Amino acid sequence: SENPLRVLCIGHGGGSLPLFLATAIEGAYIDIVEIDPLVISASVKAMGFPPFSVTSPSGTRIMSGNTILDAAWSGIHERLYLHESDAEQFVFDNKKIYDIVFIDAYDGNDIFPHKLWNHDSPFLQALTWRLHPGHGTVVVNLHSDVDIRDSDGSVSSFVQSTLPMGKYISKVCSAYRDAVLGHRSCTRKSSPGLGFVVSVPSLYNTTLVVSRGFPLNRGSLDRDFVLNTLISKSIEMEDYLDLPFSCLKFIKSGFVVLD
Repeated sequence: SENPLRVLCIGHGGGSLPLFLATAIEGAYIDIVEIDPLVISASVKAMGFPPFSVTSPSGTRIMSGNTILDAAWSGIHERLYLHESDAEQFVFDNKKIYDIVFIDAYDGNDIFPHKLWNHDSPFLQALTWRLHPGHGTVVVNLHSDVDIRDSDGSVSSFVQSTLPMGKYISKVCSAYRDAVLGHRSCTRKSSPGLGFVVSVPSLYNTTLVVSRGFPLNRGSLDRDFVLNTLISKSIEMEDYLDLPFSCLKFIKSGFVVLD
């Protein structure tokens, strides 16, 4: 393709997401950023992530190929670039424009680093310029199903210990919405689009999506129109990618448009 899909994954884990994307979306190029070298090593040595994908700061491949893995991932691992780097530094140094950015970056205490969602952080400011201006989309995985607060606005010690991100969900959402779309306090010119979350309480999980260029109903934020459009596109995507699961039940039950 003359314009291949370019994806940035911040946070690597075992590498299942970038592998899925490279396998399912023909021609897509995926950069993966992981700050912890032990995570990278474990994914390659214990989880079968293609070693050829590990990339040096200069962009060259670090690890030599493995004959068996090379054959298994032929046509796929050449489009994966796994970087050991701090996310903020990578976004600053990198000049590529991405269609989609996935963020799933947590420390050893299951905390989403504050600098990755601070409303005024250099990371968020730089990230906005790395997104395609017409349709750039950010997807953030949040380890909590809701912004959990008591009636007086406090957060119980139990919730803080089990779902430490719960009390920050609304702040994370507004920070990314404002940065990507240019709303409220952001000084950059606003971009058309919208943000929404899909929550799955049974898994204590919320997914935040902020997308430029999402079609609105005559320019207005009509929840039913947005939801129906999202359902229609989800069905198309499930068929196109031949997904072994459906997202519809989660979208229908846990969908909330950000104001």
